Amino acid sequence: MKLKFKEVPGAVVAAQGFLTGGVFCDIKRLGTGKGSNKGKKRDLTLLVSEVPAAVAGLFTTNQVCAAPVKVCVARVAKGMAQAVVVNSGNANACTGRLGLKNALAMTAATEAALGLSTGRVLVGSTGRIGVQMPMENVLAGIQAATEVLGSTPEHAAHAAEAIMTSDTRPKQIAIEFKLGGQTVRLGGMCKGAGMIQPGMSATGARPPAAPAGNTPGIPTGLHATMLGFITTDAAVEARVLQAALRDAVATSFNRITVDGDMSTNDTVLVLANGLAGNTRITSTKHRDYATFAAALQHVCLTLAQMIVRDGEGVTRMVTVRVSGAKTFADADAAARAVANSALVKTSWHGGDPNWGRIIDALGYSAATVAEDRVDIGYSAPGSRKVLWSLRRGQPTKATFKALCAAAAPKEFDLHIRLNLGRSEALMYAADLTEEYVEFNKGDVTDPTTLGG
Repeated sequence: MKLKFKEVPGAVVAAQGFLTGGVFCDIKRLGTGKGSNKGKKRDLTLLVSEVPAAVAGLFTTNQVCAAPVKVCVARVAKGMAQAVVVNSGNANACTGRLGLKNALAMTAATEAALGLSTGRVLVGSTGRIGVQMPMENVLAGIQAATEVLGSTPEHAAHAAEAIMTSDTRPKQIAIEFKLGGQTVRLGGMCKGAGMIQPGMSATGARPPAAPAGNTPGIPTGLHATMLGFITTDAAVEARVLQAALRDAVATSFNRITVDGDMSTNDTVLVLANGLAGNTRITSTKHRDYATFAAALQHVCLTLAQMIVRDGEGVTRMVTVRVSGAKTFADADAAARAVANSALVKTSWHGGDPNWGRIIDALGYSAATVAEDRVDIGYSAPGSRKVLWSLRRGQPTKATFKALCAAAAPKEFDLHIRLNLGRSEALMYAADLTEEYVEFNKGDVTDPTTLGG
């Protein structure tokens, strides 16, 4: 459903009844991580609804998942929350029983500081894996954050800064629209630049196989953390909110890749507090559901694309569009193989329209591919005017100069037709650069250069 939405300031506090604030509490002191090595950067934030809110969430399907994910999966299933505490600089992943205890301590401290009921606070963490949380700093930060809560765009900016790791810029958006005659706002922030190829589900469990139809879903294979936090004053029942989030993430966050790595901490949460006063959306067949779902998808896709554009060392974003596959599983496998091929990604960085590397990736993917049916071409983003480099497995008469020009922009679409069926899939992908390697290789003689 294509609708136009009015952008407004405020991001996660644009909707009625939400407060946030970010503080510096030196969480990185006991960790390392090049991405967090930014001096006195805010590294902890609280996101609070003034009233209890319906909640929905999706989480990493990595079989190794962080303590905050485990806490959130259990709490989101209950359908109600009122606050989220988030830190950067430490992932609290692979930290055992103590890590889980610390994640619960973060929620308990937030509940106590805000006077909330037990179980109403969620938690998110991002940073280096395998380092215990510096809890003295964290608990002090939670108390400090409660003292700076507010609802201005500046408060939202401080929160967005506090969740960043290797990000070079904050990622925020808020929109306004009508539901049943009432003005509703929906805003979000996210972080992510490396260790990016989310594949999230409601429980963190990985499905046994990709869907057989033509519905985008969760990748079947293993793929720095992406975190997303969305707020709205719309009145939506939790189970309906979960359905809307599942569909929105399937076509946004679960469709991006920077480096093909799935994080231990990937999380997207939505809080809906109902203060807009619209008629509560109680079913996916409700007259206002389609509008709300489209708004949520718009925010999720905008944030997801911001992550790719700000990927570590990224200079180009390429939308890989695969069509004509036998099944969605085939289309998905083909798109991911191309989007994650180191050879393809480096050719994008060089502006080389190397269809040989692309068809090679298609061939080793899990998709059914017939060499003599494959078409490969380039276009401007969203354009139907495609310059084909390969048709039915054979080079076209397009000149190398023209193809180079098509692959030169900072953003372009790569079209792949398998011509074997009707299923399709896409991925928003990044190039692979010298800067990415330099950033991530680190120097073992200097722990502060090592990433998460």
